[in-house]
Amino acid sequence: MSTIPVEPAPDPDLERARAGDDEAFARLVGPLRRELHAHCYRMLGSVHDADDALQDALLRAWRAIDRFEDRPGRPGALRSWLYTVATNTSLDTAGRRGRRALPMDLGPSSEGLADDPPRTEVAWLGPYPDDPDATVEERETVELAFVAALQHLPGNQRAALLLMEVLGFSAAEVAEMMATTTASVNSAVQRARATLASKVDGPSQQRTLRALSDVQLSATVARYTAALEAGDADALVGLLTADVTWAMPPSAAWYRGLPAVTAFLHAGPLITPWRHVPARANGQLAVGCYTWDDETTRWRGMVLDVLTLAPDGRIAEVTAFIGPEHLVRAGLPETLPADTTLTAPG
Repeated sequence: MSTIPVEPAPDPDLERARAGDDEAFARLVGPLRRELHAHCYRMLGSVHDADDALQDALLRAWRAIDRFEDRPGRPGALRSWLYTVATNTSLDTAGRRGRRALPMDLGPSSEGLADDPPRTEVAWLGPYPDDPDATVEERETVELAFVAALQHLPGNQRAALLLMEVLGFSAAEVAEMMATTTASVNSAVQRARATLASKVDGPSQQRTLRALSDVQLSATVARYTAALEAGDADALVGLLTADVTWAMPPSAAWYRGLPAVTAFLHAGPLITPWRHVPARANGQLAVGCYTWDDETTRWRGMVLDVLTLAPDGRIAEVTAFIGPEHLVRAGLPETLPADTTLTAPG
């Protein structure tokens, strides 16, 4: 005997939201806020822009919720719709502000020690707070190298690639979300893949970190911070690869290779008093760096160093994001007490 399929009952929160209940709308979108925020960050390369884009997207969604068509038998319709709104909002933001950059995107590495003031006219790529609940795959898609490479893609390619390759929507679904054809989506993704392949080489940081033990990773961070605090150039250089890069946005200057990096370290970081706190950002190892403040007689947060490791465990890249806001975003305190002790070598 055949049975008549029963359509699932409408979500009561959806019905309440359509009727103007903002608390019901908050309950609807709450489980998706974290992943939507990460999507906005991948699109825009800035946690501040991601905050604004997500807020704007949810406001747009709230104003249009009465026009959202829930489709019986198609789970995830609300998620697809919210990603459509978030993607279009991010594209609008990117169109106004341009792509985010790292110092390497602006010119060649410095041959000698550069006295380069902050470049406030540049839209700099920023770090992303680590999410302890994120999966390995989610962390891979916010790694610095991946997000920096995304910024080289035109907006439509960036959106199509993220929606298909990261979020798992089909080409047909993405075509509907972006109001284009499946052929156009497939073409955009193909071109985006080619660009990313030319920008990102080697294993992901997640793969590298999984291949190293927690003891090795903790020891690397401890030795790195201890060398900086002690001004020990030999110990620090011993942790770096031969072709290491060191960048410090919002300064456009950056250095490549041990001779150039060592000269830079001797001129600044190794003669500055520091205290450090281990952290994570972009799914990578990071270190919060604090300098002494005579006025408050405390150690004041100054820089968030995001470390990229080579497969052998040495440090291949240091991206030193200057500004206390980056430490706060990473869950670190703004200041440390005066009696904060030096880091013991690992």
